[in-house]
Amino acid sequence: MENKYLEKFFFIFFSIIPLSMILGPSVSLINIIIINFLFIYYLYISKDFTFLKNKIIVLLLILYIYLIFNSFISIDPSIGIKRNLGFLRFILLFLAFNYFFYYSENSKKILKWWSIILFIFVIDVFVEFFTGSNTLGFGDINSKEFFGPRIVGFFKDEPIAGAFVLGFFLIIIGNFFNDFEKKKNYVKILIYVIAFLFLFSILVTGERSNSLKALAAFLIFFSFNNFIKNKTKILFLLSFSIMISFSFMYSDFLKYRFNDSFIQMLTSKEKIMNTYQRSIYSVMYKTGFQVFIKYPIFGVGNKNFRVEICQNDISPFFGKESSPYQLCTTHPHQIYFEFLAEHGIIGSILLLSILFFLIFRLLRIIFISKNYLQFGCFLYLILVFTPLLPGGSFFNDFSSTIFWINFSLLYASDKKTNIYHSLKS
Repeated sequence: MENKYLEKFFFIFFSIIPLSMILGPSVSLINIIIINFLFIYYLYISKDFTFLKNKIIVLLLILYIYLIFNSFISIDPSIGIKRNLGFLRFILLFLAFNYFFYYSENSKKILKWWSIILFIFVIDVFVEFFTGSNTLGFGDINSKEFFGPRIVGFFKDEPIAGAFVLGFFLIIIGNFFNDFEKKKNYVKILIYVIAFLFLFSILVTGERSNSLKALAAFLIFFSFNNFIKNKTKILFLLSFSIMISFSFMYSDFLKYRFNDSFIQMLTSKEKIMNTYQRSIYSVMYKTGFQVFIKYPIFGVGNKNFRVEICQNDISPFFGKESSPYQLCTTHPHQIYFEFLAEHGIIGSILLLSILFFLIFRLLRIIFISKNYLQFGCFLYLILVFTPLLPGGSFFNDFSSTIFWINFSLLYASDKKTNIYHSLKS
């Protein structure tokens, strides 16, 4: 990279992305905006707009144009336009990642800083799990609030610690696999120990959906690599299973979050259906589907789900004496119901078609190249679209930031898939 000052600034603000997310949505937003302006400054001094010819960028711009269009057909355009205009920052972030990882020799050092930040965060999660509060005094795993006890880590009052670790977990471990694949066995074993530590930290947060996603992703990741011998893999799996079993036996918190309300449910179809029908997620999914039925073509518009259900009280569950769920929710907590409710059948097909195409088009390349970092990003992106499992809104700041970080690295982290490689070719 010719401009050393620009490179240094890119490096600083890319390196603190996870930290900025911990400090809050405003700090994270400011950090991303700074990265965006650094990239715009690069465009200004280089006059290089060849990326507009890249089909990936063309598809992302089509997606952006649709979102702007969606704003004007929303039931409350003033709400939708704020969110949809801001989506441009993620396209610029994608371009900035590709630019920096292609031209800078220091790009990999960013991931080392992310590893340090994530490791500190994970240690703090375990402190909260064993003591009841984290190093800053946040958290109360004995809480009897509406959503029950959760481990929050540095997020203070938001139960998203597991989602945060999951968002960076596969990136960090994938990068370790790439860097240490040719090292001695004891180094490889250490990497697996770190991976198990990260995975276990997600489980102890009590976030059931994220725990399932993390377990599924890691088992796939675990199976489709030759990082260590199969015998060693089996030994690790047995050790991890024993560790989880003992944790569940002696932790009332984990028993509450998993055994009593989750694992026991899986013993029969009747219990599954009864638990599902009584759950808040059933309420939100049904409400999301009701909104879709009412607005089937284009939906209510981005970020307008809450406007619809709160103003019109369309749900038979909310506000009724027979239901324990007396609230208006911001989204259906499931990506497909969110897309259908807010974007209808037309918008959902467009969004999913573009996103799936951009994600799956690299699958063959990833398998051939055996780039574990890319494979980790790919797995995370697929997890986002897991049917039926609850999750955050695809378009809120926290979820969107993690999604687009993984999506950006899916392309940027390998020279052959980096958009600047195709442009230079």
